[in-house]
Amino acid sequence: MAHYTLVIGNKNYSSWSLRPWVLLRQAGIAFDEVLLKFHSAEWDRNIARYSPAGLVPVLWVDQQPVWDTLAICEAVAELHPEKKLWPADRRARQVARSISAEMHAGFRALRGAMPMNIRSAYPGKGMTPEVRRDIGRITAIWEQCRRDHGAGGELLFGHFTAADAFYAPVVSRFQTYAVELPPVARAYADAVLRLPAMQDWTAAALQETEFVAEDEPYAGATSEG
Repeated sequence: MAHYTLVIGNKNYSSWSLRPWVLLRQAGIAFDEVLLKFHSAEWDRNIARYSPAGLVPVLWVDQQPVWDTLAICEAVAELHPEKKLWPADRRARQVARSISAEMHAGFRALRGAMPMNIRSAYPGKGMTPEVRRDIGRITAIWEQCRRDHGAGGELLFGHFTAADAFYAPVVSRFQTYAVELPPVARAYADAVLRLPAMQDWTAAALQETEFVAEDEPYAGATSEG
């Protein structure tokens, strides 16, 4: 059996790291964790040897690195077909890959205005017209998946899949910025927050004290204004 080491950044801030970590943990796949804090001496000493791209996350499969969240999720799904990390149905699988890729490449307004920040609460911050459009598209995706493919569970395709891991950081953002969601989307977001892997990540993020300025555009702000 392959040995896995996942290299990640700060749990409070690193939405990219959250995805493969939650995927592996929720699927019950054992891995070692290497956490390199942003702007730290440890990061400067180690990032080049861990990451060909100089970014996190990176999953080492034995002696081979796999980088980029989509590539990591595909590699894990390929190595563990028994975990059913993509839906079994061909059409549902196509949708799951499409919405994961859309999350991976899109929603730039939301990413910029509402950076992931688990330990903070900024109700109303970042809600521009562009962000509102991104939120509308995301909730439409969730509603469509729940309606067309969600039988048998509370998640996008019923049971836990890579698509849920891809949208987990958005769920966290919606909580931080107190985004109001329609009922189906709210129920889905709550289901993601209840995932044991998501709760474990969140608990660890809440213990972090490092402050990364570029991820804290609303530092000192606690309410809308």
